[in-house]
Amino acid sequence: MSTKNGYILGIESSCDDTSASVIYNGKVISNVVANQEIHAKYGGVVPELASRAHQQNIVPVVQQAIEQAKITKHDLNAIAFTRGPGLMGSLLVGTSFAKSFALGLNIPLIDVNHMQAHILAHFIEEEDSKIPPFPFVCLTISGGHTQIVKITNHFEMEILGETIDDAVGEAFDKSAKILGLPYPGGPLIDKHAQLGNPKAYQFTKPKVGDLQFSFSGLKTGILRFIQKNVKENPNFIKENLNDICASIQYTIIEILMEKLKNTVKQTNIKHIAIAGGVSANSEIRKRLALAEKHWGWTTYIPKFEYTTDNAAMIAIAGYLKYLNNDFSDISVTAKARLKVTE
Repeated sequence: MSTKNGYILGIESSCDDTSASVIYNGKVISNVVANQEIHAKYGGVVPELASRAHQQNIVPVVQQAIEQAKITKHDLNAIAFTRGPGLMGSLLVGTSFAKSFALGLNIPLIDVNHMQAHILAHFIEEEDSKIPPFPFVCLTISGGHTQIVKITNHFEMEILGETIDDAVGEAFDKSAKILGLPYPGGPLIDKHAQLGNPKAYQFTKPKVGDLQFSFSGLKTGILRFIQKNVKENPNFIKENLNDICASIQYTIIEILMEKLKNTVKQTNIKHIAIAGGVSANSEIRKRLALAEKHWGWTTYIPKFEYTTDNAAMIAIAGYLKYLNNDFSDISVTAKARLKVTE
C-alpha cells in the first residue's frame, strides 16, 4: 500500500451521536463527539429526534474538529462519511453534508461502512497502540450487531458467525430496562456487576450453532426470572441489584467467550480483536486479558473513545481508502442496511 500525506475529515452520524474527526497520515489530530441527551427520557433512540439533533449539531461539530486540528477546511484532502448501516434519517444528514462539503471544496468523497470502521479503528496509530497482523478475527459487539469477522486485508472481510436475532448490546440495555435502570443501561449493568456475585443466579444459555449467537431467549428468561421474584418479594431488585447485574453480565460474557474459543479452534487464528460499543465492557476486557495468559491468544482492545460511535474510526477507514484512491461518486446514497462485507 502506498503512503501519501493527507488530512482526512471523517463524519459519523449513523445513530444518535454526531461526530467529526481529522486524521493526518493515520494519526488522530481531533475527534469531536456531540451526544444527544434527549433520548434518555424515552428509554431508547427516537429516530426522528435523532436526525433533527444531527442537523443542529453537524456544522458546529465539523467546525470544532477542523479548529482543534489547527488547520483550515482548505487543507483537507478528502472527506469520509458513514454510508451505513444505521438509522436512515441520521445517515442522510451526514451523507448530504459530506457531499456538499466535498463538492464545495472540490476534493474527493469517500463512503465508509460503519461496521468496517469499528474494526479498522484498530489501525489508528498511537504511541502505545497494538496493530493486529492479517489475518485476524474480530468480535464486533454493539447495540445493533454481534458478529465474528475474519479480516484478511483492510477491506477483505468474511462473517464467520453472527446473531440470529438480537444484538448483545440490546440484551444489556433491555436487561437494564427490566431492572428499572435508565437508558443506556449497558454501562450501568457493568458498574453494578463489579460489586456483585456473578454466580448468584443462573440463566440458561441459548443452544445455537458453534459460531452463532442468540439473545432473545435470554432476555425473555431474565424478564420471567425478575417477574417471578418480584411477585414473591417486591423489593427483590433493590435488595439484590448488584448480584442480578453480575449474573446477567457473567452469562452474556460467557456466551461471547465460548464463541471466540470455537472460532480459534476452527480457524487456528489466535489474533483476536474486539470492536463496537460493548467492547467498552470491563468484564470482556478482563476475560480477553486472561485468554492471553491461559490460551496464548494475542488480543487487541480499542481505546475507550474508539469503542462507541465516533468519527476517528470513519476517518481512519477513509484514510486507508484514500491511500488506494478508492473514492466515491457524488451520486452515492446512504444505505440503512449494509453488511460488513459490502
